[in-house]
Amino acid sequence: MRVLISVPRYGYSDVGVRAQAESRHAGYDHAVSVLPLVFTSGWASGINAYAVILLLGVFGATGLSDEVPESLQSPGVLITAGVLFACEAVADKIPYVDSVWDAVHTVIRPTSGAVVGALLAGQSGSLSDLAAGAVGGSTALASHAVKAGTRMAVNTSPEPFSNLVLSTAEDLGVGGIVSFAMFHPEAAAIIAAVLLVTGLVLLLFLAHRIRRFLRRRAQRREERRLAAGRPPG
Repeated sequence: MRVLISVPRYGYSDVGVRAQAESRHAGYDHAVSVLPLVFTSGWASGINAYAVILLLGVFGATGLSDEVPESLQSPGVLITAGVLFACEAVADKIPYVDSVWDAVHTVIRPTSGAVVGALLAGQSGSLSDLAAGAVGGSTALASHAVKAGTRMAVNTSPEPFSNLVLSTAEDLGVGGIVSFAMFHPEAAAIIAAVLLVTGLVLLLFLAHRIRRFLRRRAQRREERRLAAGRPPG
């Protein structure tokens, strides 16, 4: 008795279509798999973008992670990120200077989060990469708002130690969570999400102190203008 086995046959065109579909599916899966890391790096970029770039570059350059693109591992990027991180480490701990630094970085941090997110997803220009960039940028913008707003509220305190403690905690938090995300991205993303939501809620409670900070800053500007004898403008 003979058993007939039907073997599907594919032409060259069918094989090509299947290969393209599998390639697109693999690219989509890769983008989805790095979304937790994109989210975490976006949250961290809103707090200290230079620390994120430096940490990711070191992890990639030392071979501890394969998820880091080569563009973040170049010596030029690492040196620049290291120098700027050192500058931020100082400026971020000085009352009122930290708020000026935050204002300057209102565009830089979200942009860095978006670029890092797109790089992590792979620079192919696909929808997945654009989505990853949007996730990284929007998350960085939200965490930056929390950081900047919290600093405004802290600066209403007369003692200078709150800035030092808060800045040190932020630096340690960013370093710890980004490092944790390289090996446990899903768990790190959950932690980052909890911290982001908690920060946004805290920002609502600190709204009164933030408004007081803005009024004091406007008052100091007016006092300096009167001292200089300039007309209002």
